[in-house]
Amino acid sequence: MPYVPVPKDLTKVKTKVAFNLTKRQLICFGLAGVVGLPVYFLTRKAIGNSAAVLLMIGLMMPFFFFAMYERDGQPAEKILKHIIRHRLWPKQRPYMTQNLYKTLSKKEVSVFVKKQTAKGAGKASGKKRAAGKKESSRNKKGRP
Repeated sequence: MPYVPVPKDLTKVKTKVAFNLTKRQLICFGLAGVVGLPVYFLTRKAIGNSAAVLLMIGLMMPFFFFAMYERDGQPAEKILKHIIRHRLWPKQRPYMTQNLYKTLSKKEVSVFVKKQTAKGAGKASGKKRAAGKKESSRNKKGRP
């Protein structure tokens, strides 16, 4: 009985349509032929055979690239789309969330300041202390 290897990851297996090519490859190669061959036949008398062949190859290469190139399961046009989006769109996100912690801390500070101003508005402090010095409120026996 012959041994047939079965790949573990079946997502990488592509369905072949004709000539052992996928549908995507057939479409891209067909478009390359539709673009390249008329250019060759129309320009070979005017610019010469070798220049017409080079022009035809230059016009067909992008189609071959789109047919064959794939990285991380993504075709070339998706990769190019991501690269263009990264370069054209702004780097910073326009959407910003509200920082609830910041708004709560502002409210707490304003409430604290209001309480402090309400307490000390009519009273003047009777005792004056030097900065950084703490006055002991205990007597000699350790009682308040």
